[in-house]
Amino acid sequence: MNITRYQIFLKVAERGNFTRAAEELGFTQSTVSHAIQALEADVGLPLLVRNRSGVTLTADGRVLLPYVTEICQAQHRLEEAAKDLKGMATGLVRVATFTSVSVQWLPYILKSFQQKYPGIEFEILPGDYNQIEQWVAEGRADCGFLRLPGAMGLDAWLLHQDQLRVIVPCSHPLAGREPFPRQALAELPFIQLDEGGDYEIGAVFDALGIRPNIQYTVKEDQTLLAMVSNGLGISIMPELMVRRSAFPVVQCRMEKTFSRTIGICVKDKNTCSVSTRRFIEHVQRWVTANYGT
Repeated sequence: MNITRYQIFLKVAERGNFTRAAEELGFTQSTVSHAIQALEADVGLPLLVRNRSGVTLTADGRVLLPYVTEICQAQHRLEEAAKDLKGMATGLVRVATFTSVSVQWLPYILKSFQQKYPGIEFEILPGDYNQIEQWVAEGRADCGFLRLPGAMGLDAWLLHQDQLRVIVPCSHPLAGREPFPRQALAELPFIQLDEGGDYEIGAVFDALGIRPNIQYTVKEDQTLLAMVSNGLGISIMPELMVRRSAFPVVQCRMEKTFSRTIGICVKDKNTCSVSTRRFIEHVQRWVTANYGT
């Protein structure tokens, strides 16, 4: 069994492109192509279809993909367990994370962590809340930042209560008004962030007994901030998303306190690797030191 061929196959299937897969894995495109050809020869089946836009899985490739994924995950667990037994401060930690944590927390957490454990490497997997939980449950990620409570019964630790705020353009006549008028929140053009089932914002409107005047729905928080900054509407966002924003906006408190709960999770806290446990402990210390929670 050639585990490298399986890893290459997974990366090509994920990216749908030989060149991008080769770049991310640190191989030449020729090496990737030969590995796929060798794997197809081993199993006696075509696994990928080449076309102008890249590559896609064949029907046989789709059937075999979960088995190859399981083999690669088992290999990763084997390597981490062996390192744990040797007491080595090395390993690979795959961290799933959403945008605001990626921008506001992760660079500082990783920098301070690697000063203590320079032998531990990281793979960062950006996604939305639902994807992160799924990746951790499937074993694709060793741990993940997510919004609590989760839906899949993963082991999780509370990190921070991130307060929700109304955000408005700096020139808006209600900028700085606290609490922000409930009627204005209902009547003004509202920009909605679609980030993997964002139920907190819906809960705010339910609690206040109003319906927003939704004018736009966007996928990226930076897009939303840019639109609010340019006067296209108002929105509600967690403070962490707004912190150090490149787009000037004003945050306003609401008449009630609302927040999202940020945590970090693993599939099973009793079986995660030493390197993953060290990272989670470091995250907890960092958040406590910087946010007092």
